[in-house]
Amino acid sequence: MIAAAFLGAAPAFSLAHGVILMPESAQTRIFAHGDGALLCAASDGRRLVTGGDDGRLMATNMAGETSLIAEESGKWIDAVTLRPDGALAWSAGRTAWARSASGETTTLDLPSTTRGLAFLPKGYRLAIAHYNGATLWFPGAKTKPETLSWNGSHLDITVSPDGRFVITSMQENTLHGWRLSDGKNMRMAGYPAKTRSLSWSQDGKWLATSGADACILWPFQGKDGPMGAPPRECGVRAGVQVTRVAAHPAAPVVAVGYEDGMVLLCRISDGSEILVRRPSEGAQAKIAALAWDAKGARLAFGAANGDAGLLTLPGP
Repeated sequence: MIAAAFLGAAPAFSLAHGVILMPESAQTRIFAHGDGALLCAASDGRRLVTGGDDGRLMATNMAGETSLIAEESGKWIDAVTLRPDGALAWSAGRTAWARSASGETTTLDLPSTTRGLAFLPKGYRLAIAHYNGATLWFPGAKTKPETLSWNGSHLDITVSPDGRFVITSMQENTLHGWRLSDGKNMRMAGYPAKTRSLSWSQDGKWLATSGADACILWPFQGKDGPMGAPPRECGVRAGVQVTRVAAHPAAPVVAVGYEDGMVLLCRISDGSEILVRRPSEGAQAKIAALAWDAKGARLAFGAANGDAGLLTLPGP
């Protein structure tokens, strides 16, 4: 399992062997990448865009129909991200591509390969994680990309909903951030494992993260973000690491997935918990994918061994 998403109200699961599973669609199994491996996926709620080791970037719509967006011959598609207006960006090797909502495509040469792409919430601007920092790029503009420097290998990247902060996960079991108003550095350390899952709360005041034996929530209420403020924990399970997090789109709740296959819902304000899925037996049971639908009425989850499920919350 690589990722989960909702196309409208229907769940879609991206599997490592190139298949997209849509259990509620007329076409249940979509072979988006043939015999190749599926490496990355992103969705805007209307289409699921996937990249593979076949160099192809594919789009799957709500009806299960696929179309080719781009093909980078001889390369792997390492990362992809989408904007609500239809714009998207992807990377392969040391090159990033951005395609606007009108279809104009531009490229940028990078200092290293990247696995982290994220659009800023305002304007057509892309944040890119790479070795020794991150780059902020206005695709198609004549202005020079802005570099945010910090030594080390930066993996995933996310931007706060208000556009004030850029945060990356790193190879060194830590997070790093920058305040964009003045370039101030922020270091968020103390993780026993790499943080590979980041999710903002519905109000943008908390960043939920994996990589510890609890969901670690960093505060972003004030102008300084988490600087000088301790994080909050929820879903604490001694000796069992959190592998995925997904904040609810409308309520102060975060879904938390663990390396043993358990899934909890945790309320951010007081840490109250609801069990969604019990621990699973066997190897590769870790939760690899979590996704809410747009209304927050359904939660899709998937494990590395291919197990998957849906939680439908009761109506009001």
